[in-house]
Amino acid sequence: MASDLPCDADGVCMVCKAKPTEAEAVLCRTCVTPWHVPCLSRPPETLASSLEWQCPDCFQSPESVAATAAPALLGASAELVAAIRVIEADGSLTEQEKARRRQALVSGGVAGLAAAEEVEEDDKGRKKAKRSNDVLDLLDGSIYCSFCMQLPERPVTTPCGHNFCLKCFQKWVGQGKLHCANCRSFIPSKFAAQPRINSTLAMGIRMAKSAKSGTSIGTVHEYHFIRNENRPDKAFTTERAKRAGKSNACSGQIFVTTPPDHFGPITAEYDPKMRRGVLVGDTWDDRMDCRQWGAHLPHVAGIAGQSEYGAQSVALSGGYQDDEDHGEWFLYTGSGGRDLSGNKRTNKQQSFDQKFEKFNEALRVSCLKGYPVRVVRSHKEKRSSYAPENGVRYDGVYRIEKCWRKVGLQGFKVCRYLFVRCDNEPAPWTSDEHGDRPRPLPVIKELKKATDITDRIDTPSWDYTEEHGWKWVKQQPVSRRPVYTVNNDEQKRVKIAIRHTQNNSVKEKLLKEFSCLICRKVLCSPLTTPCAHNFCKSCLLGSYADKSFVRERTSAGGRTLRAQKIMKKCPACPYDISDFLQNPQVNRELMDLIESLQSKNEENVGKGIDGIEDDEKAKTYNDVNDLMKEEICGEESDSMEEKADVEIIREKIVIP
Repeated sequence: MASDLPCDADGVCMVCKAKPTEAEAVLCRTCVTPWHVPCLSRPPETLASSLEWQCPDCFQSPESVAATAAPALLGASAELVAAIRVIEADGSLTEQEKARRRQALVSGGVAGLAAAEEVEEDDKGRKKAKRSNDVLDLLDGSIYCSFCMQLPERPVTTPCGHNFCLKCFQKWVGQGKLHCANCRSFIPSKFAAQPRINSTLAMGIRMAKSAKSGTSIGTVHEYHFIRNENRPDKAFTTERAKRAGKSNACSGQIFVTTPPDHFGPITAEYDPKMRRGVLVGDTWDDRMDCRQWGAHLPHVAGIAGQSEYGAQSVALSGGYQDDEDHGEWFLYTGSGGRDLSGNKRTNKQQSFDQKFEKFNEALRVSCLKGYPVRVVRSHKEKRSSYAPENGVRYDGVYRIEKCWRKVGLQGFKVCRYLFVRCDNEPAPWTSDEHGDRPRPLPVIKELKKATDITDRIDTPSWDYTEEHGWKWVKQQPVSRRPVYTVNNDEQKRVKIAIRHTQNNSVKEKLLKEFSCLICRKVLCSPLTTPCAHNFCKSCLLGSYADKSFVRERTSAGGRTLRAQKIMKKCPACPYDISDFLQNPQVNRELMDLIESLQSKNEENVGKGIDGIEDDEKAKTYNDVNDLMKEEICGEESDSMEEKADVEIIREKIVIP
C-alpha cells in the first residue's frame, strides 16, 4: 500500500515524522522492521497478535498469492518464509548473525544460505556460524551499494548517510528519482547534480582489499639527496611576503630531490624527509605547497615542460571551457591563445589560435615518445566530479595517446590532448587495490572535425607488463640536472627505518583513516557532509556557536524585512552545509564498521602485530636492534654518533 511506510534508521516514522513510543511501535516477525501502529492501514488487532504480525511488504493474502503466483513459486516462497522463521527462533545466534542470514536468504534463497553460511560445533556441541577475522569481511557486512549489492565503487554518501556506487547513484538520479533508495529521504538537487566521492571510505575499502590479496601499498627504495636548507620550510613565510602578499612571496624548500625535468612518479628514493615519496591522493592547500613536493613545479602555469624535451606534469584547474574530465581519462586544452599583456594576467577570453609551440609542443613530444605525465587536480575545476573539494591533489601519472587541433567554444583553434591514466597506484576516487591496466581508448567525437592529428607510432617509453605493471620499457630520459647521492650507511639507515615504520596492522591503519577532520580522533557517530567530508557528530555540531539558520532583519523604520539565510561553511572546505545541519543523519554503515574494527582490536589485546605474542614480539625487537647495529655501525661501537643513530631509528619502529 502506498501510504504504509516504516520507521527510518533513527526510529522516526516516515509518515507522521514523529518518533513512536515503545507501546506504539511494532516489529514485523519476518523482516524485523519497526512500524508506527497509528499510521498503519492494517494494524495488529491485539498485543498478542502483534507478535505474529507481518508488515505490508512481507504480508500476502492467500487469495492474492493463488491468483498471481505459480505453484512452483508458491512452494519457493513458503520455503523461504519457513527458513526465515527458523533463523528467528534460533537463540544461539546474535541479531547481527540473524540479519546476515536473512540477507543471504533473500539474495540467494535457501541454497544461497547453505553456501554462504558454514557451521561448526563448539566444545559444548552447539552449532554456530564461522566468523572470519578478515577486514574485508567486516566491510562486506557493513558497507555495500543497495543497487549492485557490492562494495561501493567510487563511493558516494548521500546526506541521509547511505553509501552507493557513483555510477549506480548517477543512473538512479538520471531517471528523475530524487529520493534515497534505502530510506526514501529527499536528495537535494544540488547534490544529485554534483555528487562528491567519499575519498576516506574509498581509501578504507582499498586498504582492506590490499590486505586480503597480500599486496603492498608502498615499496622501499633508496634515495638521493640535494642540499636545499637555505629555503624556508613553508612558502610565504618571509616578512616581505607578509606585508606585500603572496605575489611577492619566496618559494618554500623543495622537499624531494627530483630534478625539474624528472618524468614519472616521485618515489621514496627521492624523499629524504618523509621517506615515502609522493603518493596518489596526497593533497596540499595550494599550488605553492604542491610545488614543494615536486608534483607540479609551476605555481601559476598549467603545464611543466620543455618544447624539445617533453612535459613532466599538468594541472587541471578549470582554465579552459573545452576541458572534459572523466577520471581515468580526460581531454586537456593546451596553453596560449589569450592576450595577457599589461594588467590582463587573468584574461580568460581567447583572441587568437593556439599552436603546437612552447608548452603545447612539450605535450606533443611526450605524446610521441609515450612519457608518463604527472597530473594534479585543483578545486578550481568546478565542473568535474573528480576534482577535490579544496586545495590541490596528486592523481598519479597519465599518458598522452593523441593530440590534435580543433575550433574551441570561443571560436578559435585550440590544441587538444587525450590523457589516459596509467599508474600502478589506484586513483583516489576508486576502492580498487590495484592500479590501472591497459584499456581501449574512448571514442572522441570531435576528432571528425579535427586537424593536425598526431598519433604515436613507436612503442611508448612507459608501458605495461604483466610481471611488473607500469614501468619504463625504454631508457628513462636522463636528467640534465643531476643530483648528489649520500653515502651507503645513510641509505641503509633509511631503508631500515622505512621497512619498520610500516608495521601497523591493517585494522589500526583503517581506524586512523576513519578519523575526524576536527578532533583527529577515530570517528564517533560519524556525519558525512554533502561535500564528502567526515566528522564526529559532536565535533561538527559544536563548531557552530550560532545554532540559528536564519537571521531576522528590520529596516530603520521598523518594517520587517525578509529573513536572511545564515551560511555555515564546512570546516574542511567552503561548501555551505547549513541545509545539512538542520537534520544531520549519522552514517550508520560507517559507524558499524568502526565499531567492528574497534571490537576486533580489543580482542587482540596482549598480542603484537598480526597476533604475535609478547615474548615473540620482544625477540623480534631485539633481532631488529641487532640488525640495525650490524648494518649501521658494521661492528659494535661506543661512539655517541652511532648510538644516536640507533636510538633515532628505534623510535621510528612501531610495535604495539
